Amino acid sequence: MKTIIAMLLLGFATPVAIAADQPTLTGKWHVHNSIAGNESDMACTFTQKGPELTGTCESEQSGKVDISGKVDGTKVTWSFKTVYEGSPLTVNYDGTQEPGKISGTVAVPEYSVDGDFTATQDK
Repeated sequence: MKTIIAMLLLGFATPVAIAADQPTLTGKWHVHNSIAGNESDMACTFTQKGPELTGTCESEQSGKVDISGKVDGTKVTWSFKTVYEGSPLTVNYDGTQEPGKISGTVAVPEYSVDGDFTATQDK
């Protein structure tokens, strides 16, 4: 009987331990983009609440923008809307997180261009 109770307790404790090991993206990040041969950098502040990702990013090109996205395991997506040379555009990020780092692809559908990005968490 004690063995069964111990197994049940361990079974319930395991999901909590796994969730606690999942890194949070909340904090300040430096994002480097390489889109269609153009390099740029942004300073971002992310807030993660469960699977929801919100925050702001700021750069010389786009100014300060609000972001929204999702976190699903190690998969991270976010996007923002801005204006470039008078035209509205959307910037979509699709990446994979490791401790202190996110890397993946970035796309601007209005211009049919894409590229890569790397985000590193400020310490």
